[in-house]
Amino acid sequence: MGGKQSRTLSSKELNDMSVSQRRQSAIRDDQSSMTLAAGRIRRHTRLHFGYSTLSLAMRGLNETPTELWQLQDLQKLNLSMNCLRSLPSSLGALDNLVVLNLWGNNLSRLPPEIGLLKKLRVLFACRNRLSEVPEELGSCTCLEVLSLANNQITGLPSSLAAMRNLTKLNLSHNHIAHIPTCVYSMKGLVFLHLACNRLETIADQIQDLVNLKILIVEGNSIHTLPKTLCFLESLELLNVDFNDLQSVPVEMYLLSKLGRLACHPLDKGLHIVHNPLLKPIQEVLQGGLSALYNYLKPT
Repeated sequence: MGGKQSRTLSSKELNDMSVSQRRQSAIRDDQSSMTLAAGRIRRHTRLHFGYSTLSLAMRGLNETPTELWQLQDLQKLNLSMNCLRSLPSSLGALDNLVVLNLWGNNLSRLPPEIGLLKKLRVLFACRNRLSEVPEELGSCTCLEVLSLANNQITGLPSSLAAMRNLTKLNLSHNHIAHIPTCVYSMKGLVFLHLACNRLETIADQIQDLVNLKILIVEGNSIHTLPKTLCFLESLELLNVDFNDLQSVPVEMYLLSKLGRLACHPLDKGLHIVHNPLLKPIQEVLQGGLSALYNYLKPT
């Protein structure tokens, strides 16, 4: 008497408990499965030159494995030569990435969460279908190498002006009509590749890139070179092949480190073939770069 009477659970309550237990069990199974899957993909990571590295290149991937985004200690990720059309927002979870290789996919955009990769130093996104670059990429201020070649890009967001550590920028084979203004703020640039775009001019601000050693603008429609280009005294390779140049600035003799006329694409020097150069420049060039400089120097 006075004690609590036990209550018999109804069949509905028993059934509800069973459903709840099944759900909890399913969640545990999913978590266990994800842990196992992450464990499987983690086995493919390697320690390479002190970096945790994973290559999933040339795997025929149409989408990235979900478990990939759990590898938060990953520092180098290679997803090149697959069939990826998009990347999930989960990319931002890999905030220890130093190198990200997306070369040779079908990406039409980069997720804004790429801006969360604050330690990123190298980004290869060439040979995709990008028509624009997210503003958030400007938050990756540690970037040193950025390749966006062979896409459909017409410009860059102004936020990329914050990339003061960038030394190599490849924008070749795109649809760029004017060098993006932000590029002139990238004071650390040593290498700038803009071949095979739709350039007609180079702005006077090119002189701000005082560390530039290699400038490639071949295969455009450039009519004239600004005299300020000749103030880049560190320039060792200038490629203006296949443009619409009829003359050169008289100040060009200041570019003493060019050294010679060059033919092979990798040779240092001045590349200036296949331009409608007028006489006497065209004739003087037959004597080499020194002949051109002697002609241009004030007497």
